[in-house]
Amino acid sequence: MFSGGGCCPPMDLMRSETMQLVQLIIPAESARLAVSNLGDLGLVQFRDLNADKSPFQRTYAAQIKRCGEMARRMRFFKEQMSKAAILTSSTQFSGAPLEFDDLEIKLGEFETELIEVNTNNGKLQRAYNELVEYNILLKKTGEFFCSAERSATQPQSEMLADQSGDSSLESPLLEQEMVTDPSKQVKLGFLSGLVPKQKAMAFERILFRSTRGNMLLRQESIDEPITDPQSGEKVVKNSFIIFYSGERAKSKIVKICDAFGANRYPFPEDLAKQLHTIQEVSGKVSELKVTVEIGLAHRDSILKNIGSEFEQWNNRLKKEKAIYHTLNMFSLDVTKKCLVAEGWSPVFATSKVQDALHRATTGSNSQVGSIFQILNTQESPPTYFQTNKFTSSFQGVVDAYGIAKYQEANPGLFTIVTFPFLFAVMFGDWGHGICLLLSALYLIIREKKLASQKLNDMVEIMFDGRYVILMMSLFSIYTGLVYNEFFSVPFEIFGKSAYACRDPSCGDATTEGLLKVRQVYPFGVDPVWHGSRSELPFLNSLKMKMSILLGLTQMNLGIVLSFFNAKFFKNSINVWYQFVPRLIFLNSLFGYLSILIIIKWCTGSKADLYHVMIYMFLSPTDDIGENQLFPGQKIVQLGLLLLALVSVPWMLIPKPFLLKKQHEQRHQGQHYTMIQATEDSVTQLGGHHENPHHHEEFEFSEVFIHQLIHTIEFVLGAVSNTASYLRLWALSLAHSELSSVFYDKVLLLAWGYNNIIILVLGVTVFLFATIGVLLSMETLSAFLHALRLHWVEFQDKFYEGDGYKFEPFAFSSIIEEED
Repeated sequence: MFSGGGCCPPMDLMRSETMQLVQLIIPAESARLAVSNLGDLGLVQFRDLNADKSPFQRTYAAQIKRCGEMARRMRFFKEQMSKAAILTSSTQFSGAPLEFDDLEIKLGEFETELIEVNTNNGKLQRAYNELVEYNILLKKTGEFFCSAERSATQPQSEMLADQSGDSSLESPLLEQEMVTDPSKQVKLGFLSGLVPKQKAMAFERILFRSTRGNMLLRQESIDEPITDPQSGEKVVKNSFIIFYSGERAKSKIVKICDAFGANRYPFPEDLAKQLHTIQEVSGKVSELKVTVEIGLAHRDSILKNIGSEFEQWNNRLKKEKAIYHTLNMFSLDVTKKCLVAEGWSPVFATSKVQDALHRATTGSNSQVGSIFQILNTQESPPTYFQTNKFTSSFQGVVDAYGIAKYQEANPGLFTIVTFPFLFAVMFGDWGHGICLLLSALYLIIREKKLASQKLNDMVEIMFDGRYVILMMSLFSIYTGLVYNEFFSVPFEIFGKSAYACRDPSCGDATTEGLLKVRQVYPFGVDPVWHGSRSELPFLNSLKMKMSILLGLTQMNLGIVLSFFNAKFFKNSINVWYQFVPRLIFLNSLFGYLSILIIIKWCTGSKADLYHVMIYMFLSPTDDIGENQLFPGQKIVQLGLLLLALVSVPWMLIPKPFLLKKQHEQRHQGQHYTMIQATEDSVTQLGGHHENPHHHEEFEFSEVFIHQLIHTIEFVLGAVSNTASYLRLWALSLAHSELSSVFYDKVLLLAWGYNNIIILVLGVTVFLFATIGVLLSMETLSAFLHALRLHWVEFQDKFYEGDGYKFEPFAFSSIIEEED
């Protein structure tokens, strides 16, 4: 947080790092190594000097294309490993890293080998699946023919008896002709195969219609799904055999089979050949199964070799692609022997950048060294804060509102304390605070393991803000001790109560009041207030007044920070015509109210502060009467009211005229030293920090209207922002009352029944209500309200937030983003 030097060391987070625009002139032979070293360093943000060129017109377009092709191969490998359920190894490769050209060759070799293996495995798998189908068909069709043979070998006398007499009228005509006239017998052909079960009905219907019923179809379902040779997917199928007559019918049936994706297989008519074919196919199935397994094992061994170095290759490829993308942002000099780069870099990194360039020159054996020089510019630099894993989450809260303007006061420094504190004011319960603390400690203790895992959105948000949750929980424990609430239950932690009951039975404690018998309770709220008749009026008054005091303190901090901004940018106009009148106006009204609150607390006066503040405006000359808190109060109020009225035109009128005067003096050549101050003053009015030549025109009416808007906004905002801090009181009261309701009406009520089932049910409801409502919804609500108080009521007083973030070329962030 602090850097050494002097009695009051400067805070690193108070203002962003001092930046400089640098120019690098790098010989072409060492350019790639130089950019690689700067990527490892991660402290230079390069500017695109070839913005007018398309990607294909840039110097290193061919290398980018090679990287794209290699990335395609890596995606292919990842897809294959995913299909084979092979994980990439996270262990670092111990050998020397491959050169870019060697890596390209190696990836090409692996891709060729893998494609060849996959092709061979695909053919073998297809042949295996066909044989499995054929084997199933042989068994099913063989069973059909066996049953037909048994039917055909019935005694001839039975068949003749069946076909004699009048029964011939009911027998098929074809069979009658075959029996009566053997010369008229027709030779029937047949086709056998397998068809998907879901298409079987349509298949049968189309066959019947196309052959006009001159065919015989027998289907039988197969119990288990089988792998289709064409698609490679598991499909439930039916075996079929079709008897037909004539070549014309056969051609129709073949076309229909092809249309329905029915696989046809030959079936021998002779029984001996059938048995031989079944044995032969069964043998081939066994052989092919072994061959397919050997092929898959070979493919898995290749993928395991790739997986062991996949992460290293992938990171190397990302780095190479990032290097060439960055080199494409550089411009070539006229000799085409050097590359010229420009970029922003922190001043403290100058020696590190120069060292990286020197190492690149040495490593590439270049005869000419790189040139590092600083450029003068009027362009506004990017904003860069050096944060760690603790401060980065708090800085993220501020950056979500807007990136700080270059070197303006950073609210992130104060947010580390004020944000969790205001949250805790609304979430004051040290029991709930301990629950939050345990969850934060869990995330912090396991942060290395969790950081390497893929988390869902909600858990990832909590993990990123684990240190914010830690601070919120610690402050919640503190404010819970101040409120003396542990799941809404008070405890005499710091000593006995200062009050006692009027009678020994203490039966009237909640109706008749209490007697003070000791000194004030040492720390926080006296536990005797909880459950008493005056608990709600007392806590309401306490928390409401406390909210106003906290709000005014934070708003004054914001106004004071605007003074430090004006002094840092040497803008005296903003000091005298913005900071001073704002401070006077706010404290003349609400600063005075805060003093009255403190006086009333110290003296125990019964004065009505609402009456005092209302009649301070409506009837400032009337007698205060019983609401007087100190001598001379009426004169003080008149003086403060006059100061508040004077500060409004003080904010509005002088500043636009002084800015106009500065503009005229600058263009008359009288006050060149005022350029920066005038520029900052224009920026304070909402403009952007640009080259002064872009501000030739000075529109007085526009500047005056802008100042009028700012003045009205501050005057009205002083009232609304102060009232906005009353949300601290409202949410604190809501949290306390909800917690009390869950404890009294759920847990204690269930305990009073003396029934184990009701008790278990009550405890379950209490736990779910506490976790779901108080620890989830109330936490989110208090977080969002604290966020609003910081973004609007606090930061609005001094923070412009119109800068842009320093995004250096760094391999660590590139790999992390793509992952």
